[in-house]
Amino acid sequence: MTGLIGKKLGQTRVYDADGNAVCVTVVHAGPNRVIQRKSAEGKDGYNAVQLGYDDQAKESRVSKPLRGHFKKQGSALTKQVMEFRDFSVEVNEGDTVPVTVFEPGDFVDAIAKTKGRGFQGVVKRWNFGGGPKTHGQKGFYRRPGAIGACATPGLVEKGKKMPGHMGQARRTVQNLEIIQVREEDNVLLIKGAIPGSKGDYVIIREAKKRPKMAKA
Repeated sequence: MTGLIGKKLGQTRVYDADGNAVCVTVVHAGPNRVIQRKSAEGKDGYNAVQLGYDDQAKESRVSKPLRGHFKKQGSALTKQVMEFRDFSVEVNEGDTVPVTVFEPGDFVDAIAKTKGRGFQGVVKRWNFGGGPKTHGQKGFYRRPGAIGACATPGLVEKGKKMPGHMGQARRTVQNLEIIQVREEDNVLLIKGAIPGSKGDYVIIREAKKRPKMAKA
């Protein structure tokens, strides 16, 4: 499975060959550095490639165990490290993986954290309709209503939709098409929206449901 670590730069639109506007997300995705390569024949017991992205200039901002790992592998410090199993491109430790591992027309999955919304009520968090606005109602406009029975079962059931922290959760958007690959800028233009704010890190991997070999 091919994959890269990148950074979301924002959204824009481009035009296809027929002149139709296509909304895309711009992702800076490289080059990624190969930090470690694992093999099923070795002590790890499985095939994988560990990639690093976005060089870290300050050693103090990297945890001590991770600093030791980088030193053992003889690699420069990076802010992001991600492991991809069964990497479909033949690489060695110290190599760089460019954005050209993907091509226009490929389908990918994008993994990132959503925007944090802080503590939110049920109307915004779960799209509740709220209470009635008339007929003598006071202060019930955005409340959740009853959250459980009295004696039986006498508790609030697990999974009950209630106010709480919203956002800042890892989400995967599947089957996004790559529109353009700009090698000189290390940029991917991916059709559709990707979770997160500008500058957030994102993982781009080969689509599990639409791998390269199945591309029409």
